[in-house]
Amino acid sequence: MQKNLQLAKQLNVAAWIITAVVLLLVGLMRRVKIPLPEGVDFGFLPPFHATMNALTAVVLLVALYFIKQKNVKAHRRAIFTAMAFSVLFLLSYVAYHFTTPETIFGDLNHDGQLSAEELAAVGSTRTVYLVILLSHIVLAAVSLPFILFTFIRGYTGQVERHKKMARWVWPVWFYVAVTGPVAYFMLMPYYP
Repeated sequence: MQKNLQLAKQLNVAAWIITAVVLLLVGLMRRVKIPLPEGVDFGFLPPFHATMNALTAVVLLVALYFIKQKNVKAHRRAIFTAMAFSVLFLLSYVAYHFTTPETIFGDLNHDGQLSAEELAAVGSTRTVYLVILLSHIVLAAVSLPFILFTFIRGYTGQVERHKKMARWVWPVWFYVAVTGPVAYFMLMPYYP
């Protein structure tokens, strides 16, 4: 048990470092653009992001089902899978945003700005999109360390602490995983 607590402490430090690095990268990716070599385009990544988020949501439902059935081994495998999908999403998301101009909801002519006509054309749908997107981004950022801490508690055998955290972390993670594809499908008509 002492070994598990020591491991948990080490993993908690790693979780804070990972969180700080991820938040720093996400903060920088809209300001810093890295040019890609001629002929290389990461424009194919947004549907991949939506797919990774959707798969994460499905696997989180599977994980919930397994734990409700008291099948801890299958639950653990599902959570490892959800974590893997989330990591793949995050790596490709950061790579895309460091290398690709931002797509703006409503920007039909792809000039990077919303004209009065474009804004009028999308109307209140833009507000709905922004509410979904902003809640997705804020909850993703806030929940990241807690997802990692919940995982660590389960991984290190702190079952009761894991359960307490998972009761509120799971719904937030699920919401983030579902709203990612929703935001993508709403933005899809405006990709170049």
